[in-house]
Parts: sequence; C-alpha cells; structure tokens
Amino acid sequence: MILPQAQSIRDLLDHGAFCLVVREHELEKALKRLTIPPKLIVTDSQAFEMVNAITPPDIPLTSFSILFARFQADLTEMVRGAMAIDKLQPGDKVLIAEACTHHPIEEDIGTVKIPNWLNKYVGGALTFVNMRGRDFPKNIADYKLIIHCGACMWNRREMLGRIMKAREAGVPITNYGLTIAYTLGIFSRALEPFPAALEWVKGKEQKSS
Repeated sequence: MILPQAQSIRDLLDHGAFCLVVREHELEKALKRLTIPPKLIVTDSQAFEMVNAITPPDIPLTSFSILFARFQADLTEMVRGAMAIDKLQPGDKVLIAEACTHHPIEEDIGTVKIPNWLNKYVGGALTFVNMRGRDFPKNIADYKLIIHCGACMWNRREMLGRIMKAREAGVPITNYGLTIAYTLGIFSRALEPFPAALEWVKGKEQKSS
C-alpha cells in the first residue's frame, strides 16, 4: 500500500466513513456482497481499465492519483494539461517528473507504462525525459507536456510552485492518474466525483465541436 492510499483511507476513517479495501480482481465479488452500493470507488490508476470494466456505470469512479491532483495541486489546471495530450505529435518532448527518488522497478509506471500508453494514443514514439526528486529543468519551454506524480511526499505549496513554473513557460502540466484516464478514454468518468472540473471539460468539448 503506497502513501496516497494510506492517507486517503486515514482521511475516510477520520471523517466517519465506511471503507472497504479489496484487490482489483476481488472487486466484482465484493460489490455483489454489498447490500448498499458504495458512494465512490477509488482505484490505483494502473488498474483503471480493469476496475472501470467491473464498476457499474451508476457508481462514481476515480483514482488515488486524481484525488491528489485536487488535494496536493490544482485539479482544473491539471485537467487542462491532460487535454493537451490530443495536441501531441510523435517526436514531441514530454517530461515525466516524480517527487520520490526511488529506483524504478520492472514495468515502472513513470518510465514504462505511461510512455507506452501515450505512444499508443499518439500513434508514434514521443521523446520522454524522466526526472526525480528535486531535479527539474531550468528551461522547460521545449517540452510539450509535463506529467507529474501525485507528490504525496511534498506539501501542496511545493507542487503549486511547479505548476506555476509550467504556467509561466506556457507548458501544460498534468499528473499520472489524469494521463492514464485520458489515454484509456475514461477521462469524464474519472472526473464525475469533481463536478466543477467535469463541467469545465464539457464546456471545452462543446466549444471545440
């Protein structure tokens, strides 16, 4: 269990909410055993595709990463950044930044999974640069998109500082969960628990149609 999951569960308990924790392959069985459906299902972003297929359409669904886009950052700004994925072209530079300094494991989300999802969505190979911890380019203007982790190890002020740098450079910024939801085609559903952000998305889509 990673820190965003532990922090989210702690917050639910502190506010007197019932919380059921299951692995993704146990979700269908768990839902059948409940007499009252849950008000919200929160998944690890990497399991979005599987959990989305299992979760009934009348139950709101999001991810821990998207919760942290709101808790630690600026959700609307990061939603705007995710929608810039449609403007990416093969060869464009994309910065993937993590607050942690852990060594990447096999099938790592930042160095393997997200690049694979994005390359498939764009239809060609993008140029990815990965940075960890306090490492961050002084000049970010050459990047077409910045994708950040949830920054659970930082405070909100530090994350907002990076968002401000991206905004000043005119570079869209988003995070892992929003990126995954967008590339998998479940972006609007993942934003259902956040009406203001969802309305902003719908407004942008209407203007572009």
